[in-house]
Amino acid sequence: MKIINLISGPRNLSTALMYSFSRRPDTKVIDEPFYAHYLSTTNVDHPGTKETLLSMSSDIDEILGKIMKVEGCDILFLKNMAHHHQNMDLNFLDSMTNLFLVRNPKQLIASFAQVIKTPSMQDIGLKKSWELFSLIAEKGKKPLVLDSAEILKEPKSLLENLCAKLEIDFYPSMLSWPRGGIDEDGVWAKYWYKNVHNSSGFVKQKTSERDLPENCNELYFEALKYYNKLTINSIKV
Repeated sequence: MKIINLISGPRNLSTALMYSFSRRPDTKVIDEPFYAHYLSTTNVDHPGTKETLLSMSSDIDEILGKIMKVEGCDILFLKNMAHHHQNMDLNFLDSMTNLFLVRNPKQLIASFAQVIKTPSMQDIGLKKSWELFSLIAEKGKKPLVLDSAEILKEPKSLLENLCAKLEIDFYPSMLSWPRGGIDEDGVWAKYWYKNVHNSSGFVKQKTSERDLPENCNELYFEALKYYNKLTINSIKV
């Protein structure tokens, strides 16, 4: 079984990409398996924290054990947040195909601030993405990087290119999904997934043009450094 580990920041089209992969006949998807672990080990307070902690294991060994025992598919797609890779032994990344998904931090931060008013660098995951990318690259495995803006330019061409680089078949079914969410959504979906639940494919949201909150300017310029490093070799249409 091939395990594709999507390492993303929030508000990055990561849920849409999970929905896309869920439409493949050979693939199962898991939504943010490390979320409860992250919440329990950092004491971060997010919308739905209590529900999330009650809905899934926070024990990293138990979580990874379940992931490795998944059956009935050729491909397992993990949608993970970069910043959820905290307080754990990261050697398991060696056995996975790691794919980084990033977004221009201006759009990312403006979107995230609609839910968390004063986001931090930890919240948005770009620094952590760069740290994880560097860790994997140092071991001789250069991970793939995908910019969400490229997906929206020409979804079909981009997904064909992505699948080729992942050495898997492309399915046209990956381009659309039913409105309203999927069974694999985490219990936190009602707080974070409104836009993707109202969509049936990769579409640029009007909210992408939100202005950056003034209190986030410093965070934006710091995050931009990591975004630029990560996108040097990102997959293009």
